[in-house]
Amino acid sequence: MRNIGIGIIGGGYMGKAHAVAYHAVGAVFATNLRPVCELVCTTTETGARETAKKLGFLRSTADWRILVADPLVEAVIIACPQQFHRDIAVAAFKAGKPVFCEKPLGSSLADGVAMVAAAEASGLANMTGFNYIRTPASQLAREIINSGEIGEITSFRGEHLEDFYANPSEPVSWRTDGRANGAMGDLAPHMINGALALAGPIVSVVSDIQTIHKTRPTNDSTARDGMAKVTNDDQGQLLCRFENGASGSIFISRVATGRKMGYTYQIYGTKGAICFDQEDQNALWLYDSGVKSNRQGFTKILTGPEHPDYKAFCQGAGHGTGYQDQIIIEAKDFLTAIETGKPVWPTFRDGLEVTKVIDAAWLSDEQKKWVAVN
Repeated sequence: MRNIGIGIIGGGYMGKAHAVAYHAVGAVFATNLRPVCELVCTTTETGARETAKKLGFLRSTADWRILVADPLVEAVIIACPQQFHRDIAVAAFKAGKPVFCEKPLGSSLADGVAMVAAAEASGLANMTGFNYIRTPASQLAREIINSGEIGEITSFRGEHLEDFYANPSEPVSWRTDGRANGAMGDLAPHMINGALALAGPIVSVVSDIQTIHKTRPTNDSTARDGMAKVTNDDQGQLLCRFENGASGSIFISRVATGRKMGYTYQIYGTKGAICFDQEDQNALWLYDSGVKSNRQGFTKILTGPEHPDYKAFCQGAGHGTGYQDQIIIEAKDFLTAIETGKPVWPTFRDGLEVTKVIDAAWLSDEQKKWVAVN
């Protein structure tokens, strides 16, 4: 075992989640690389010092360039807004440091292409953060599909629905400004990544993307009637054609009243089907058309120690894992990639494939027609 210095850029929701994960991952998975939370970067020096104290970092800075260049930082975690992802990742690879980047890979397709080029030229470990597909249940779903247990996939239906902007009285914020921060930039990457992981490459899409609440309250005294324009999308619907011939639909919304973590999918095959709901993330529903007709129906499988990555957290079936555990699994996988020098899914290139689908969806919405992803 040896220590490895970790630098995290961002001290908000995801910055905290990654900090907790790197404090815990060595104990949970007995990793050969034992993280040391060396340096954290946030937007101000005062805020960075406070964040370092709260999250258990040895040092802090308000300049990501200082973090990337620091000799004690051996791996960089990017957990800040996507408009900064490209510059940070390229600089870190040039400095010879592996990079884990939260989704989406960048704020544009051009960003993603540049980041993949930098990652692959460096030969260093790189990963994109798609945590939901790493639940033991979804890992089990991938195993079932890849083994052929449900036969050839005929259709995929996926949703990522939340309601944090369902209330039209919710004021404007950074989330309501700019395409990269809308539902297609924020929520869609997770479900599109899930679709690619479970059903395979998407070759074409047709989409309808909407802004439901076009204005929201603002504290800006110069704004007319105290309202400001929302400059990004609230929801989007995609019809997909997969490379294997399957059809698919994906619905994304941040205004789906009542949904807190509506990451769900239904996959239908020639021999069976799978259903999953993130709000019940420790269960997978499996239908086997091969059993007797008077025994047919969906069976609920409770995840347990025999399923991927579960046993490290708990030895009892049905006790379950949670959101933070998904981030710990990601940390374990990233450390494995660094230690072995072998790519661990999803790499930056896998993240780029998600960006390509989103880019095609926007083009389809603008042109009102089917668009090829590549």
